[in-house]
Formats: sequence, structure tokens, C-alpha cells
Amino acid sequence: METQELHRGRLIDHVQLVVRDLPAAQRFYAAVFEALGVPMGGTGPGYFWADELFVSATDSPAAQGVPTGRHHLAFQARDEAMVQAFHAAALAHGGRDNGAPGPRPYHPGYYAAFVLDPDGNNIETVFHGPAQRSAASVRITF
Repeated sequence: METQELHRGRLIDHVQLVVRDLPAAQRFYAAVFEALGVPMGGTGPGYFWADELFVSATDSPAAQGVPTGRHHLAFQARDEAMVQAFHAAALAHGGRDNGAPGPRPYHPGYYAAFVLDPDGNNIETVFHGPAQRSAASVRITF
């Protein structure tokens, strides 16, 4: 399995999702990553990856035969138009609406959309607004 480059200091090294239908997941993620300007990293027997997300079939050696439970993943967008493009691409490629594009009350300028991927994972794309782009860090409280 290839890696792009090592990024020391990141909290998350990678995320793996184990899915029931790898071709459906690959169509979904290829479409939403294209809308977000993220290239697919590669594929192999029973998996594909992009950036730090690895998606495996249940019969791949890394999956141990069990799909992952429901997860929430949030991808960054560079503007509101990219959030809207993500939402449209997701719905056109097997995703289900879980929150149309729009402002959210989490902090000023938070603009997001939510979809459920083919396995029911809650996938969000968020633009933190122009005021947040220059901030060194954004603290979000759940």
C-alpha cells in the first residue's frame, strides 16, 4: 500500500471504513472527492484510498470480515459552492440527504452539508467562512 507523505503533528494518521459494497462506496467517494478537488490515491485488492481515508471491503485482510459501525467524517471545503457541489455529487452517487447545504450554529461562518454514504456513515463537508480561514486554529465544542 502506498503512502503520500508523512505529516508529523497531525492528530489523525488515517481513517479506515469497512463497507459491505466496495464498488458502491468507490463510486460515492470518487464523486464527492472530485467535487472537493481531492484526488483518489489508489486502489488495491479489496480497498481504495484518498488522502488519509482508506475504504476496505469486508473480505479484505485489513477488515477482518466486519463492517465498521456508523461514523461521522467531516471534509473541508474551500467555499460554500464546494459544499453545494459535494452535496449534489453525493446525492447523485448513492448518498442520502442528512442536512442540506446551509449555515450551522456551531460558530459564525460555519457552512456545511451532511449526507449518509451507502453504508450509512454521516459524511459532512464544511466551509468555516472567510473569517475562520485566517485563524491559526478553530475550536469546536460538541
